[in-house]
Amino acid sequence: MDRFETASLALIPGQRVRAKVISHHPWGVIVKVIGHEDLGASIDMIEQFSRTVSSHEELLSLYPPVGTEINAVVQQVRRWHPPAYIRLSIRAADVESFAWPCDFCGEQATLSRGGDGVALEVRSNDGPGSHTVISHRDCLAERIRSENTGERARALKVGRMACPTETDGQRADQDPERTRNDDGR
Repeated sequence: MDRFETASLALIPGQRVRAKVISHHPWGVIVKVIGHEDLGASIDMIEQFSRTVSSHEELLSLYPPVGTEINAVVQQVRRWHPPAYIRLSIRAADVESFAWPCDFCGEQATLSRGGDGVALEVRSNDGPGSHTVISHRDCLAERIRSENTGERARALKVGRMACPTETDGQRADQDPERTRNDDGR
């Protein structure tokens, strides 16, 4: 089966990226995500800034110039049908720390590095396409059967120790939790 969404799986909500502005439109800008140029991507400037500006001219002044590279954060990845499409945010607050409502409790989940949120990819063997579900780690862990302690623990930890850091004088790569097998031994 040909899965059109495979290339876009490298991008998840909350991930910081660099993008090059390709064109301006009345609603926003088309961009190319650096390193993922084959994927379509845009920034909806009206959605992001219309509540904070007083005129259309002021909104247009916020558009990054065509040809410039900008910092952005992945807001959504749409993989329901081809082609996969990326929606970015350039709001300073989002680039610093991106949050999106948890699909379980409705409260904001922080998806940026070190945050309390995770992105779950819902896929099927029946055909291509997928959907991203956003969740707090705790909301996800609460929904996993209590007797399935390994999966609950992984929901709370996945990605948290991806890079060694200093914590309380102990390096993360020396953490006893990190040396255990997946089954907890």
